[in-house]
Amino acid sequence: MSEKRDYYEILEVSRDATGDVIKKSYRKLAVKFHPDKNPGDHTAEDKFKELGEAYEALSDPDKRAAYDRYGHAAFNGGGNGGGRPSGGGFHDPMDLFSQVFGGSFGGGFEEFFGGGASRKGSGKQRGSDLRYDLEISLEEAARGVEKELEIERFVPCEPCGAKGSKGSGGVRPCTTCGGRGVVARQAGIFIQQTPCPECRGAGETVSDPCPSCKGDGRIQRDSRIKLRIPAGVDTGTRLRSSGNGDAGVRGGSAGDLYVFLHVRDHDVFERDDADLFCTVPLPFSVAALGGELKVPSLDGQSSIRIPAGTQGGTVFRLREKGMPTLSNGRRGDLNVTVQVEVPTKLSSEQQDKLREFSESIGDHNSPMQEGFFEKAKRFFDL
Repeated sequence: MSEKRDYYEILEVSRDATGDVIKKSYRKLAVKFHPDKNPGDHTAEDKFKELGEAYEALSDPDKRAAYDRYGHAAFNGGGNGGGRPSGGGFHDPMDLFSQVFGGSFGGGFEEFFGGGASRKGSGKQRGSDLRYDLEISLEEAARGVEKELEIERFVPCEPCGAKGSKGSGGVRPCTTCGGRGVVARQAGIFIQQTPCPECRGAGETVSDPCPSCKGDGRIQRDSRIKLRIPAGVDTGTRLRSSGNGDAGVRGGSAGDLYVFLHVRDHDVFERDDADLFCTVPLPFSVAALGGELKVPSLDGQSSIRIPAGTQGGTVFRLREKGMPTLSNGRRGDLNVTVQVEVPTKLSSEQQDKLREFSESIGDHNSPMQEGFFEKAKRFFDL
């Protein structure tokens, strides 16, 4: 019996490869050696099985750790002692391939390789999911709101009761696909399965189609849908309204409506997750003498106590005055940056008083100015 090859060597990856790198290499090699691509090639089949065993071991963190420590002995059955993990064997490589590749090629790996069981049409097909982009204000995002959406979608046809047929016996299995809903065609070594062009994948045809829906069992109409938007949503939040997508074909289940939210920029506030930020002008006199400053918040006006000598750029935090968090409802903070406002229009009398005030304080009552010039002196070596 030949000795087993190293799993990392089989998958053509290094021992420090990440899980994504291992999966990507497995996908490439599994497609290359898949039995359906190499009919009658037993060497390719053996390599495919070898790849499945190697990938199952290295894709599981616990199994990979055991393999790194003990090698192939980590998966030998029976008593092992020394804290080694017991065996348990490996799964069917075709099942593993199905798990990794399922849905990767649109119709699934069976259609990609031409394998798998054929689909049996039921006549009833699920309706399509729909997308709706909705813009709301920051205030609506903060409090939550109910919106009425107007969308065009397929709804069940009332005259035929969504059956698609005028009478009770008008629905028959499709003769083109034999009721399977799919047709197959040879493309080299591949067999591709596509929806039947006659019945559009339903597996059934209607001999006496309903005049209203032309045998589809549904018609297009403008619909109004109410949607409750929870507090705390943000741009990019996606809400699902179950069953409010397109109605299914001939009584099939309806798809879902996915609403993507966009929160408009606000004139006053900027948002960072649950925290809000704004800049508020601070009168020069209040900055110098101290006092109370009214600031906006989502709850109305709030007040900030301004200490005497407050400098421009100072940030005041108002706890729990920000946005609610979508997951738990807890509110973030409102961060207010004050910007000292300098008067632009002064009378002659006011200018004289300001000069007198400036001369009275001199250069010894401006801590920011003193600190700056001290640094400047050191910089210029003055």
